[in-house]
Amino acid sequence: MGDSFAMLATIRILLGLFSILKDVLTNTVVIIIDTGLAIYNALAPKRPANAVTPHGAPGAGGLWPTFEPAREGDSRCSCPALNAMANHGILPHSGKGIAFKDLSEHIRNTYNFSPTFCFFVPNYIAGVLRRDYWSDSFDLADIDVHNGIEHDASLTREDSVFVRDQGKPAKKLIEELLMSGTGPGGNLTAADLSRIAGKRRAESKVNNLQYSLSFIHKFFSSANSSTLITIFGGQVKDLRPFLLEERIPDGWQSHVRTPFGLTMAAFNPVVMSVELGIKEELPAAFAEVNKVD
Repeated sequence: MGDSFAMLATIRILLGLFSILKDVLTNTVVIIIDTGLAIYNALAPKRPANAVTPHGAPGAGGLWPTFEPAREGDSRCSCPALNAMANHGILPHSGKGIAFKDLSEHIRNTYNFSPTFCFFVPNYIAGVLRRDYWSDSFDLADIDVHNGIEHDASLTREDSVFVRDQGKPAKKLIEELLMSGTGPGGNLTAADLSRIAGKRRAESKVNNLQYSLSFIHKFFSSANSSTLITIFGGQVKDLRPFLLEERIPDGWQSHVRTPFGLTMAAFNPVVMSVELGIKEELPAAFAEVNKVD
């Protein structure tokens, strides 16, 4: 019996080491390919602004499939980008039974992220859910396991301790975000995202006794918000329906026009600038109110 236990333990250790090695090799290959795509993007001509979405894909020419809000029983999550694709029928409208490998193609065609980015993120989600990227599927709500993908101090969702259903946009937070732009025409900039994220984190720390935001999730949070100024160019007129209704505006196409889309190599410096610009502090008036309370 002791020998059987030892053998079982050894097998588990070896399988664990194999899984770690596999992940390291996979990520290394993805980074190498991503770097190559970034170099190509820097040298190649950009796509025309009115032809970013591939011909034949949903949204080509800015003509998006009919928008239909989620119905009772449909699955939605804390990610507006995925919810919007479901609301337009690019993903199953039910938000259920989505194959990880199919998600990659749909994200690429809709938002013009690079193939490497579109593999890395769904593969990461599959790992969080302990599923296989190549053979498994998921429902949108599945990804909202707390501190997996979903996290506290989101710019578009109340903390899950207050609102369990993270598929519902937080209108008050979104309106505050959209009103915070200091760019041309009130559009959002990296500095705006840093400022509003710092305020949001500080408020969440005060109000949420179960608040947690790890080092990794801080950067994940900044990555989410950075898509607003890369893929959407910070354009408030487009972000309003996208964030509040989770609807892709008529005529919209990604602001990323490089042939292989937004690579991780190009995206990460934007994420870093947003995250490193964050100061987690309350506005004076808010702090005084909470001090009195």
